[in-house]
Amino acid sequence: MEINVQEMLFMFLGGLGIFLYGLKSMGDGLQQTAGNRLREILDRFTTNPLMGVLAGILVTILIQSSSATTVITVGLVSAGFMTLRQAIGVIMGANIGTTVTAFIIGIDVGAYALPILALGSVFIFFFKGQKTTNIGKILFGFGALFYGLELMSEGMKPLRSLETFHELTVSMSSSPLLGVVVGTVFTVIVQSSSATIGILQGLFAEGLLDLDAALPVLFGDNIGTTITAILASIGASVAARRAAATHVLFNLIGTAIFLIILPLFTQFIMYLTGVLGLEPKMTIAFAHGTFNVTNTLIQLPFVGVLAMIVTKLIPGEDVVIEYKAKHLDPVFIEQSPSIALGQAKEEVIRMGEFAVKGMEETHSYLKTKHQQHANMATQIEEALNNLDRNITDYLVKLAGTSLSPAELDKHSMLADAVRDIERIGDHAENIIELIDYQQANKVQITDQAMADLEEMFALTTSSVNEAIKALDTNDLDLAREVTKKEDLIDKMERKLRKQHILRMNEGVCSGQAGIVFVDIVSNLERMGDHAVNIAEAILGIRDAE
Repeated sequence: MEINVQEMLFMFLGGLGIFLYGLKSMGDGLQQTAGNRLREILDRFTTNPLMGVLAGILVTILIQSSSATTVITVGLVSAGFMTLRQAIGVIMGANIGTTVTAFIIGIDVGAYALPILALGSVFIFFFKGQKTTNIGKILFGFGALFYGLELMSEGMKPLRSLETFHELTVSMSSSPLLGVVVGTVFTVIVQSSSATIGILQGLFAEGLLDLDAALPVLFGDNIGTTITAILASIGASVAARRAAATHVLFNLIGTAIFLIILPLFTQFIMYLTGVLGLEPKMTIAFAHGTFNVTNTLIQLPFVGVLAMIVTKLIPGEDVVIEYKAKHLDPVFIEQSPSIALGQAKEEVIRMGEFAVKGMEETHSYLKTKHQQHANMATQIEEALNNLDRNITDYLVKLAGTSLSPAELDKHSMLADAVRDIERIGDHAENIIELIDYQQANKVQITDQAMADLEEMFALTTSSVNEAIKALDTNDLDLAREVTKKEDLIDKMERKLRKQHILRMNEGVCSGQAGIVFVDIVSNLERMGDHAVNIAEAILGIRDAE
């Protein structure tokens, strides 16, 4: 039989592309249907490693990607939302959750793939409403996933008559490590274990691989899927790199265990196939599920050991921004509103200190262009948004209690301060985006313009810092100093704008550089305004007292 290599490659690669797009479409539809609250699920339900496993399973089923779940987890660990021990549980759960895709493929509804795909298209293009569109995405992705598999299966059929491929499968049967390497490398290239497991199911269903060769490839697929988390952790915090390393270690240990018991595991899967009457694709799905569930059960009691190992492997102190509020105990709202108000103030001060830190990191990013400063500033902005929600909710509940007139004034001042601090974080984020734009478009800012920005950054940061200190200590003199700085900041903004226009007229500065420069100055001036708002509120309270 003559093999048309071009046709085989085109069908396989085209099918793989359709499969991956279908998987993404289905994941997007499921994620949006779930209300896009995946981070909250992971944050709220990871109180211990076991809960982390359950949360990891749920989120991975919703987004149909263990890699995506792990990447989110890496970000949460880096941001201080989650400890390394909790993250290990989520990573284990993600490995179990991803087996659902293999079971879906095992159902084998390939004959109905095109009608399902068409139905999804109808929902997307002919009906209005987000819910209907999301259902359409799920159906379209489901159909595309199976149509892609059908194309890949057709493309792989001629391989049975290819002597080289036959020799490779024989080698993999006799040398399981080779199968692990093949599975790992292919998944690293495709960056989707669901895709490679789907291909493996197709090869096994076509009789191109026997079970002895297929199982080591399956183990390798699980190792290869860790590449996405590794890439996401590059340049991230120490904690993030440790979480990614845990993903690798977990799958390596599991593979080592199952390679040792491979003959026994193969016999068990063959027995299961006979008892349950499984189709070939479902056989691989059951093998995948058994591998990941058993691996999790074996390693879950040793979460502390895994954390210790990756801590040794990746040493170093980690700077973590703790998102969660520390002082907002709901017990005080009913029992002692005065204490609750004091607790709210402590959290507002903490939020303000984060805002100052965010400004400093943004300033460092402007000077050095080092990405870690941008990453830290972004984490701080997320922390500010989280604290804004938590403090505001706490203050709303506190407003319904019996506060004295003076306490009501203080309550109002804190509520306003929270809004001002959150806006300071937004302006820092704007400046990060402007610096990103500057780098992406290779915009050159003159040395004089940089010196001007340095000066204004220093003045604005000190103003915000003093406003937070004045709020903390109720320092009337310090609050007045902040209000005096408003004039200095406003005058500096006007002066820098004029100097910039002169540089542009002289041809020293480009139009793009001007946009970046003026917008950074404008954001700094607004930060100063918010610092003054806080100071004026303090003066109002103190004058009233």
